[in-house]
Amino acid sequence: MSGKVILIVTDSLGVGAMPDAAQYGDAGADTFGHIWRHCGGLEIPNLLRLGWGNIDGTSFTDLAVAAPEGCFGKAAELSRGKDTTTGHWEIAGLRTEVPFKTYPNGFPQEFMDAYQKAIGIECLGNYPASGTEIIEVLGDEHEATGKPIVYTSADSVFQIAVNVDKFGLDTLYHYCEVARKMLVGDWACGRVIARPYIINAEGKRERTSDRKDYSVTPPADTTLDMVKQAGKTVYAIGKISDIFNGKGVTEAVHITSNADGMVKTAEAVKKDFDGFIFTNLVDFDAKYGHRRNPEGYGRCIEEFDRQLPDVMAAMGEDDVLMICADHGNDPTAPGTDHTREYVPLIVWGKSCKQGVDLGVRKTFGDIGTTICELLRVPFTGVGTSFKKQIVGW
Repeated sequence: MSGKVILIVTDSLGVGAMPDAAQYGDAGADTFGHIWRHCGGLEIPNLLRLGWGNIDGTSFTDLAVAAPEGCFGKAAELSRGKDTTTGHWEIAGLRTEVPFKTYPNGFPQEFMDAYQKAIGIECLGNYPASGTEIIEVLGDEHEATGKPIVYTSADSVFQIAVNVDKFGLDTLYHYCEVARKMLVGDWACGRVIARPYIINAEGKRERTSDRKDYSVTPPADTTLDMVKQAGKTVYAIGKISDIFNGKGVTEAVHITSNADGMVKTAEAVKKDFDGFIFTNLVDFDAKYGHRRNPEGYGRCIEEFDRQLPDVMAAMGEDDVLMICADHGNDPTAPGTDHTREYVPLIVWGKSCKQGVDLGVRKTFGDIGTTICELLRVPFTGVGTSFKKQIVGW
């Protein structure tokens, strides 16, 4: 194949609980299905014509169309976990055998003492919390003292919030860089996340798009490395480069929103290169899933659907588009954390077959395997290719 594979991760848009969901406290989770019913339907004609409603074994098969223009299915997560890093790494062919360590009671005092000494200032918080809620609870004290707000979640994350208008983005990033170097070994943590916020014109605290993720480096090569090693472009849009700590990426592009991410994806498709465009759209998860806002999540899905034709129209004859997710985040579920769900799989291209049911893939890794085979690149990760099901060569 001479062309591009475009993979868009609709971050957290799960399509129903996996069989082991109860082990994660997620029995009955169904991100898309519950949003659809809560909103009384959604205007998503493009996803539906590609076969979204034809995905078997979901709660929304009544949305199926008679002649889908794309290929469709869903994928199970082989790795143990339901976090961003685990999901994306498995998509790229890397199975996580041992879940990342989590800190349901906050980070150990021994670590906090060492960390505070390293950055030269005490911290506030250090407990699991919603990011938007904790800056309201501790914001006044933080803004008066400069002490950064530290918190975690059910995922393996060390999150740091700072009012960047008062203390600067560089200060926040410095705190994160120090934490990333220290959170290894007995204090291992999957991601350190910078959570900048400002006071907006209405006098309310508002998180900005300058979030930055500091992930651990993948311990083995992924689809990204294999495509790069073959001399092709790996074009990372959104937080993809952060998730892989830059490993295997040839070009990284920052985005400010899902809408911006779709514009930049369409722009990348028009560029003159062969390779892999890997886009993450985080607003689904960060703005609406964690905040348990099904109405906002529904509007976000509709916005994504309206922009899909722009990406499709930019594609060349041999380009292939894939749409998937990395986990669920049911905004109607209790709590504020991710949910253990199947993820959707939609495939479309001008030269691809139509109406093919890809079934239930045993691992997200089937996606990365297929991308490598489409690009004629050797692959050594987990997964089984479905290339022959979607193209005729």
